[in-house]
Amino acid sequence: MTLRTAYSPLRRSFLLGGVTSLALAACGKSAANEPVANGAGKMSNADSEWREITNAEWKQRLTPEAYAVLRREATERPFSSPLNNEKRDGVFACAGCALPLFESAAKYDSGTGWPSFSMPIEGALGTKIDKRLFTRRTEYHCARCLGHQGHVFSDGPPPTGLRYCNNGVALTFVPKDV
Repeated sequence: MTLRTAYSPLRRSFLLGGVTSLALAACGKSAANEPVANGAGKMSNADSEWREITNAEWKQRLTPEAYAVLRREATERPFSSPLNNEKRDGVFACAGCALPLFESAAKYDSGTGWPSFSMPIEGALGTKIDKRLFTRRTEYHCARCLGHQGHVFSDGPPPTGLRYCNNGVALTFVPKDV
């Protein structure tokens, strides 16, 4: 009997997922005390019209990448979003429902490969604890449609000391009218 050395698609997916998980864990070191999102809404306060949208409808509204992040809590590859380099004045909004989440003045270069912000717009986000990477992290979602955005860490710049590490595919950018 011979052993097969070729990787099956499931095994390859599992291995790649493990490598990605380790890289993400290295990117976001969670502090011992969980950060509390400023002005965070509760996860249950999504507008009822947004709660009634089915998975099939979300798949029609969103790109496959945005659907994976916003509705399935996936994470995009680092350095893959054009929004990581966005420096104009404006607002970063949820790609699922267009709710403004971050002012451009709160954006900074964290060096992690994902758009990062020091502070959300008050009431725009809800949080929950994520224990998937063998550590406790604070995950945040859009307060209106509950679309997954990213994780918040306690290694950000003053004045908050927080880093909202966001998936670029979960955002749209609306430039300030000049």
